[in-house]
Amino acid sequence: MARKESITIDRILGTAFEMTRESGAESITARHVAEKAGCSTQPIFRVYKNMSELQAAVYDKAVEYFRSYYSSFERIGKVPFTNLGMAYIAFARKEKNLFRLLFVDTAPGKVSMYELLNGSEGNVVTEINMAKELGCSDPGGMFMKMWIFIHGAACMTLSGDYDLTDEETMSLLEKAYNSFLT
Repeated sequence: MARKESITIDRILGTAFEMTRESGAESITARHVAEKAGCSTQPIFRVYKNMSELQAAVYDKAVEYFRSYYSSFERIGKVPFTNLGMAYIAFARKEKNLFRLLFVDTAPGKVSMYELLNGSEGNVVTEINMAKELGCSDPGGMFMKMWIFIHGAACMTLSGDYDLTDEETMSLLEKAYNSFLT
C-alpha cells in the first residue's frame, strides 16, 4: 500500500502565505516554511521548482486575498473615491506585510497597482464614473489626485504615523475630494 502524502501543496502555500502575513515576504525560505509546516524541505521542492515559484504563488494568493477583502468591505461613503480609500487604508492597517508585498515592494511579473485596485469588477472605473455623474469635469485627474492622497495615507500606517479613526479618515477623504474639485 502506498504511503499517503501528508504535506500537500495547499499546506505548503498556506504556511508560506501565513508566514508572509505575520513576518513579511522576506521570511519565506525553504527551511522556515518546512519548519512551520512540520516537514523537511523535500515536499516543498516536490511541488515547486524553486523558491521563486513558491513566492509567486504566495503573491497570487495575496492578490486573491486583497480582492476578496476589497469586495467584502462595507461601502458607506457617498463621495467618490472615499470607499476605495477607506478599504485601501484599512487593508494597510490590518495587513501591513501583505500591503507591502502588493503595493510597496517591486518585483518583475507583479500585477500593476491599477490592475489590482480595479480588479475584474472595475472598482476604479466605477469610482471615476461616479465622480463624472456628480459633475467632476476631470474624473481621471481627480482619481490621480485622490490616489496619491490615499496611497500616502495608507503608507503612513506602515510606519505607525497614521492614527486617525475611521470617522476621521472618512472626513479627511471627503474634504480632500471637495478641495480637489476647485
